[in-house]
Amino acid sequence: MNISPDKTRIGWIGAGVMGASMAGHLLDAGYKVTLYNRTKAKAEPLIERGANWVDRPVDVAKAADVVFLMVSTPEDVRQTVFGDEVLQKGGVLAGAKTGAVVVDMTTSEPSLAVEMAEKAAVRQIAFLDAPVSGGDVGAREATLSIMIGGDEAAFESLQPIWKILGSTYIHQGGPGAGQHTKMVNQTLVAGVMISTCEALLYAYKAGLDLETVLKSIATGAAGSWTLSNLGPRIIAGDFEPGFMIEHFLKDMRIALAEAKQMKISLPGLALCEQLYRGAAAQGHAKDGTHALMLSLAEMSGIAWGAKAEGGKGKAE
Repeated sequence: MNISPDKTRIGWIGAGVMGASMAGHLLDAGYKVTLYNRTKAKAEPLIERGANWVDRPVDVAKAADVVFLMVSTPEDVRQTVFGDEVLQKGGVLAGAKTGAVVVDMTTSEPSLAVEMAEKAAVRQIAFLDAPVSGGDVGAREATLSIMIGGDEAAFESLQPIWKILGSTYIHQGGPGAGQHTKMVNQTLVAGVMISTCEALLYAYKAGLDLETVLKSIATGAAGSWTLSNLGPRIIAGDFEPGFMIEHFLKDMRIALAEAKQMKISLPGLALCEQLYRGAAAQGHAKDGTHALMLSLAEMSGIAWGAKAEGGKGKAE
């Protein structure tokens, strides 16, 4: 497939925190985008920028050469791709033409990616699982890391689009390999997030200036994307989601289920999942993943609030 704005019609499903920015980059690059989102109101900014709205995923596929999904859960992916037999709503595969490419950028189950690739192949449609890392910032700035599994020829054909959406895009192997790689990523993120929150909680209780501490540690051996990008938000008491806790819990459950199937033990990830489950129960399910700080602070009898004078954080 020869990919270019004047020849390639794009279908996009999912206009959430990340999906809206990603679809916007394709519009800015001159691609014609046909769009569907479960809630039309969230898609209005993209429609105003030139995206063509349709009412069903099957209609997105009918109008596109390449269809991208960026939805929430494996259940959403399954219904969007396969359709809903009860409601008699066709899915993406029912509308996609021979030779089309379907790309699922949702973080989902590796086994589902394999199933979708197999069923797509029967209809002579290429399927790629291509979850991303980088959060809302990476989506806005087009610096996402894209982990891709599936047909290598289809991956190569989409090089012009990968370059628009991310700064790193690597083919990891066959169907499901992209999702497995994302599970590796999420396992790492879970542990680093706990360390980041606990370290800043320690610094606060020790009476240190949190912003000064951050300057010292962010460029040393303890440095990480999480510390540099979410550390300042934690200090400022800004827990707006770049990635919601409820979605992260979904990812950890997938990783733990895959680990069980592979007969490996991941006790650290299991602990992270339990701590995040507690944070969700405390009312933070729709906050950003860094809102784990609020739960950990509560365990220590500290009400973490907005940044106080001197950058020391605020115990209320």
